[in-house]
Parts: sequence; C-alpha cells; structure tokens
Amino acid sequence: MSSDTIGDAEFAKLQQSARDHLWMHFTRMSSYDKAEVPVIVRGDGAYIYDAHGKRYLDALAGLFVNQLGHGRTELAEAAAKQASELAFFPLWSYAHPKSIELAERVAGYAPGDLNRVFFTSGGGEAVETAWKLAKQYFKLTGKPGKHKVVSRAIAYHGTTHGALSITGLPDLKAPFEPLVPSTFRVPNTNFYRAPIHGDDEEAFGRWAADQIAVAIENEGPSTVAAVFLEPVQNAGGCFPPPPGYFQRVREICDEYDVLLVSDEVICAFGRLGTMFGAERYDYQPDIITCAKGITSGYSPLGAAIATDRLFEPFSKGDTTFAHGYTFGGHPVSAAVALTNLDIFERENINEHVRDNEGAFRATLDKLLDLPLVGDVRGAGYFYGIELVKDKTTKETFNADESERLLRGFLSKALFDAGLYCRADDRGDPVIQLSPPLICDQTHFDEIESILRTVLTEAESKL
Repeated sequence: MSSDTIGDAEFAKLQQSARDHLWMHFTRMSSYDKAEVPVIVRGDGAYIYDAHGKRYLDALAGLFVNQLGHGRTELAEAAAKQASELAFFPLWSYAHPKSIELAERVAGYAPGDLNRVFFTSGGGEAVETAWKLAKQYFKLTGKPGKHKVVSRAIAYHGTTHGALSITGLPDLKAPFEPLVPSTFRVPNTNFYRAPIHGDDEEAFGRWAADQIAVAIENEGPSTVAAVFLEPVQNAGGCFPPPPGYFQRVREICDEYDVLLVSDEVICAFGRLGTMFGAERYDYQPDIITCAKGITSGYSPLGAAIATDRLFEPFSKGDTTFAHGYTFGGHPVSAAVALTNLDIFERENINEHVRDNEGAFRATLDKLLDLPLVGDVRGAGYFYGIELVKDKTTKETFNADESERLLRGFLSKALFDAGLYCRADDRGDPVIQLSPPLICDQTHFDEIESILRTVLTEAESKL
C-alpha cells in the first residue's frame, strides 16, 4: 500500500459520508448513486493522486488555479507562519502588513494607473465588486443613469446574482431567474465559427468590437456603465482576441464614457505568459478582476484593481464604498500570495510560459489529424480543443449527442486514462486544457498521447 492509498474500510466510510453529506459544486449528484466518488488525496508538481494511489496529470491546474504545481512546501510554510502571527483580521477600517504589501505588489504589476486594489475572497466576488464600483462611481460623478453592463455571448463571469447576470450562458442562469436586470450580450471572438469575413481575422475582430458600440447605442450611452471582457474567453473553449480587437474596444469605451473591465480571474498571473492578460494584448482597462493564480490556489483570494481616476471620488469627505467581504485580503492568503509572486520572479515563470507555449500549441495541433478535432485555439498555457461531427462543414453535435459524447464517455474515459481536464459543452463541445505553468514538453506529450487514445476510441463508439 502506497502512502497515497486509503485503506478499504476508511475509503468505504468516506464514500458513504460523501453521499450522505457532501454537496459538490456543479455536479450531478445522482451520478454517484451507484458510482464511486473520486477522492483526490495528494498533489505533487503537475500530478494529483487519488485514494487508490492512482496518478493523474492535472491538465486543468485544479480549475485554472494551480500555477506553480502541487506540493510547494514554501507556500504552505508561508501560510503557517502568518497564521501563527496573525491568523485573521478584516480590512474593515483597519489594515494588516501583508494586505498593504500585496496591494503595492499587485499594483506594481498592473498596467497604467491601476493602483487601487480591493481584495475579495475569490473571482465571482471580484466581478461583483467591479460592477458595484462602476455603478457608484458614475453616481458620484453626476451620471446616475449609467448602470448597465455589456458582456459577451457564452462568457462566464461567476455565480453570485450580479456576476451570473453578466454571464452569457442562458442555461446556467435559467434556474435562478429573475436575476439582476440591465445586462446585455454582444458576439464573442470565436473566429472558428465567425459568420462573416472569411479568413480575415482582423476584419472579424473589428466587426466584433463594433458590436459593442451598437449595443451601447441601442441601450443609450447615458445608461451603460461597463463592458466586461476576458482577455481570452474561457467558456466555449478559449477564444483569443483577434488583432486590434481590444484597441478598438478601448476606443469605443472612451467614446461613450464606459468602463472597460478586464475579467482576468483565469488569465492573470502567468496563464498567458504575463502577469495580466491586458499586458499581453496591449490594452488599458479601467478595472481588472483577478483571483485563482494569485495564490496558486494555496489559499483563497481575489481582487478588483481600479485606476486612480475611479478611486478619486471615493477619497473625499464622507464618501464610502459600502461594500466588502469578511475574508477579503485574509492575512494568510495575502502572505501566500506574496510568496507565490516571489517564486514567479525567482523561477521566471512567465518567461517559461512564453518560451514553451509554441511547443505546447504545436503538440496539441497534432490532434487536428483526428476526425473529431475541428479546432485547437488559445494562448499561453490555456487551450480549447473543439470537437465536431464533420470537419469539412464544421457541423457540431446536437444536445443529445453532446451529452453522450462528453458526459457519457469522454469525461470518465479521460480521467480513467490518467488525465484531469474538462470536457465542456457550455458552447460547442470542447476539451479545455490549462496545466500548471511549470509543465514542459514531457507533460505536453503525455497530454497529447492520452487525448489521442481516448478521442480515437470515442470516434469508434460514435
């Protein structure tokens, strides 16, 4: 029995307890009525281990989170040290040293005058913070009618009622309606399924950006507060921005006095080879939302980073941003984040991603010879592989076929083959890959090999 293995009796107790008490997130709980609940007990580098001692390549970095890999004792030690000194104190009219140090550090990485850091517990809270900040900012500056938000189709921005309202996934929102009103959708940058412009990616990007101006005009510029966009859109399977897209969006936002919010909960802290995606694609947001990779998942933390201009009306008289979270900027999380960023710099993590992203992409591109693989897209260490019924026509699968392919076969088959990733059909069916940023060619080859084997088997079953 390996040190990773849990004994039969203990494992049986865990299984029963999980069925009786644990309500897992985004999970069909009925799936485990007769099936075993997967129990992950340890991580080491790019790998995780289950209760039976089986090893899996973590090709999703937990959930786009674990930038530096598992088992980093330096991060665990930073948490323990801080907990022994000051385990908790809120940022409600008081500060603690680690929150101050981290705010300065994050502001130093952020582009332009994004100097004001409002800490949250996670990404959805950061998005919620950004929308509330935008609303109050315009009220304070004499434009109280500006409250609406524009976001993109199929985009995911979080699960709180505000963030879910900004999310562009109707099926995800329907169970919780009515949601917060005043959010509107524009086309995303899925060039693989671009309806016009043929092979001209720049023209497509210009068209997609201009649809934001159309939406603002339709709603009335005096009513629109912000546009929320991810640098590379996650849901739907990694849609990078076409050349010139964000530059045009910035022009539009300036023209209509609308705030540009760069939702970088996934894309920040090395996922694209830069600290922030806005840096990679050379645009200046008014607010950046971030979380996940800021601590590599070793402790929960998020933030909304705002410009000095947005902070200015809050700095006067008795004005207050009446918003906050008990655990926002938690001392232990802040200490972990600082150590995480120290390792980023010491080990040149961003440079490693930029040096290896071409090899990662080239390795995944090999899968394009498979009948099921229609498109490979993404950037940095963040890719989506779109699955199609017909490569020539790009015909996708209907809902029943997608259900059988993704949930009926691929999700379990990939995991059984030793690969933890995500088979997703919030848009067209895709496999999402987002491995730890420490991965190299050996890991890329392992990912490609497992995907090839499982997708070939899937084709034979179809």
